[in-house]
Amino acid sequence: MRAAELFVRCLENEGVPFIFGLPGEENLDIMDALLDSDLKFIQTRHEQGAAFMCDVQGRLTGKASVCLATLGPGATNLVTGVADANMDHAPVVAVTGQGGISRLHKESHQAMDLVALFRPMTKYNAQVTTPQIIPEVVRKAFKVAQTEKFGATHIDFPEDVAGSEAEGEPLPVQQPKDSEPLSSQLKRATEVINAARFPLIIAGNGLIRNGASDALRRFVDKTHIPCAHTFMAKGVLPYTNELSLLAVGLQTKDMVSCGLDRADVVLCIGYDMVEYHPQTWNPGRDKKIIHIDRTPAEVDAHYTVTVGIEAGICQTLDELAETVTCREDEAVHTLRRAILDELSELADDRAFPMKPQRMIHDIRRVMGPNDIVISDVGAHKMWIARMYPALEPNTCLISNGFASMGIALPGAIGAKLLYPERRILAACGDGGFLMNCQEMETATRVGAPVVCLIFNDGTYGMIKWKQEIHFGRSSHVDFGNPDFVLLARSFDWEGVRIEAADELAPAMNTAFASGRPTLIDCRVDYAENLRLTERLGKLVCPI
Repeated sequence: MRAAELFVRCLENEGVPFIFGLPGEENLDIMDALLDSDLKFIQTRHEQGAAFMCDVQGRLTGKASVCLATLGPGATNLVTGVADANMDHAPVVAVTGQGGISRLHKESHQAMDLVALFRPMTKYNAQVTTPQIIPEVVRKAFKVAQTEKFGATHIDFPEDVAGSEAEGEPLPVQQPKDSEPLSSQLKRATEVINAARFPLIIAGNGLIRNGASDALRRFVDKTHIPCAHTFMAKGVLPYTNELSLLAVGLQTKDMVSCGLDRADVVLCIGYDMVEYHPQTWNPGRDKKIIHIDRTPAEVDAHYTVTVGIEAGICQTLDELAETVTCREDEAVHTLRRAILDELSELADDRAFPMKPQRMIHDIRRVMGPNDIVISDVGAHKMWIARMYPALEPNTCLISNGFASMGIALPGAIGAKLLYPERRILAACGDGGFLMNCQEMETATRVGAPVVCLIFNDGTYGMIKWKQEIHFGRSSHVDFGNPDFVLLARSFDWEGVRIEAADELAPAMNTAFASGRPTLIDCRVDYAENLRLTERLGKLVCPI
């Protein structure tokens, strides 16, 4: 068989759900081999969209999907999505075609060192220099991508190798197993927690990646230790839980910061420092930190670990729950009530353009507990991260590591292909939406009836917000937009323009019921951004 056929057999062996990408001259053999495979190839309209679809699928399943591009500009177009997956710890395997090995030593059409290009944004990458190493390279790429902390890997496949004769078989699929926590670590952690005046949990996305949400819920219910979660860990503890303090992550002091200020012991469970720097919540370096994760703690001046437990999170939490003393502290409930009261404001505000608070509440009203909201990056992301209450893990996906604009629409397509029975909403700013709006055609072609809600303000709202805070004025952030309704219809989507606040929730329900991809254009009033900044600047802690 050809080496490309062996390569595809190795992908089949890994249980790859989808391959996203574009054909090119240097991946012709792979494209031909896919015709004789049961693997589902989804042709996208841009390589970045392909990488984002993989990114979201990796977060939802914990298994790597594959994105495929040719060399040169095809490969460079993958870069942003691959970097996003790696920094957000989503398992992705990127594959690039490459010129023949016989011409890589010299100046050559579209050829560049792709192994060097992808090295800073991947956990592992390699070039297939001979057909015999294909089973090892593919197995390692998946093993590394799907091992904590999850991330992206890259395989560079020269065209002359892909077309050459090959022999071999895929290797058995094996992944590392969790280690057990040491009894001495558990004992020391128990002592520190039981001696604490006000312990508090920061739950990170590592809990979701490791399937440990139920273990966290058991631990919180048994110990009554309050829990805040990062943006990417939404739903790890239901917002309805009486010990949930909802999301942390704003770079300014927020209501939940009052709990962190009070805490003397912080349990960082599955915590990724890339989301929320410890300098923000431990500025005095005086908190005792218990690090519970499958990987060692990052070295940081504000993250000096008192007890580190590097083991399976589920087993660690279940064993700790047996020895940690249950406590009651009315301050927790006082703080929670204050958080919920503040977040419920403007839930029924009828002003138009709509307040972002009202838009978030309407989204929550429409979406079921297991439906999925995928937020793009921009001002609306901060409102969703702060205010959208989630009941289950992986039902509100936010890119908060690399935090790339343009992820929501292609990500929603990837999610819909996995879960056709769920409502999938792409929540986009107008800036981020237009960065990958070409994937509307992909959604139409592959039958992925997602709904895209545009927070329309005609500006790069997040940057304008920061400019106004720092300088009192904005610079080069305003732009024009097309008629989004006409744009939607040109892609064979439904297009809806919201003209009054009370129209949004019904429009979303109608869109989901229609079974057709739908774009909803809604003007948003981001004057609320500076009002929030002013209010938080005057924050008086209730505890």
